[in-house]
Amino acid sequence: MTLFNDTDLFIVGTSPKKYFDLPDLELMQYDGFILKEDADHYYTELLRNTPWHQYQMPMYDKVVTAPRMIAWYGEQEEAGEDTQPWTPELLELRQKVEQETGLKFNAVLLNLYRDGNDSVAWHSDKEHKIGSNPNIASLTFGQTRPFRFRHKTNKEIGQIEIPLHHGTLLLMSGTTNTFWEHHIPKSSKEMLPRINLTFRQVK
Repeated sequence: MTLFNDTDLFIVGTSPKKYFDLPDLELMQYDGFILKEDADHYYTELLRNTPWHQYQMPMYDKVVTAPRMIAWYGEQEEAGEDTQPWTPELLELRQKVEQETGLKFNAVLLNLYRDGNDSVAWHSDKEHKIGSNPNIASLTFGQTRPFRFRHKTNKEIGQIEIPLHHGTLLLMSGTTNTFWEHHIPKSSKEMLPRINLTFRQVK
């Protein structure tokens, strides 16, 4: 895995908080939620010190290796045996997210997109783990990648694409996970690593 020290390459968004007004969608985007210097610090610490691992996932009639790396953190009795205990950096970030959103989270899934070949297919998160209408707070560090949404049933609503920058917070709430799918596409462009943290309340 290549470690990139030149984090000046990472773009911090300049838009204020943005709320999206679409059917069945409760979505808040907060560019620059983590300031550039702090975002650089968290990026470097997480990239170097997280016990990243690949995992197998079912796809149609076979099992494949997911095109990204992951790590789970939280309370082990709630999130599963592969869960790591909270680190000081993750506790700091959880506190920042909870103070901003007024919500409580007991687990976080970290995803590492190593380059443009890493992606996540269209999906919504499994409700048996996080309940119906969950709150999911997503933090991005590193390379800006497009995050796309599409409505599951209303095809008259076009896809939306949100660039997730270094230090951006995205909050998905209400019926978003029930009625919408999201994904991050592959890219043929040269990409630096991106780290994504999704804070959730695991049942």
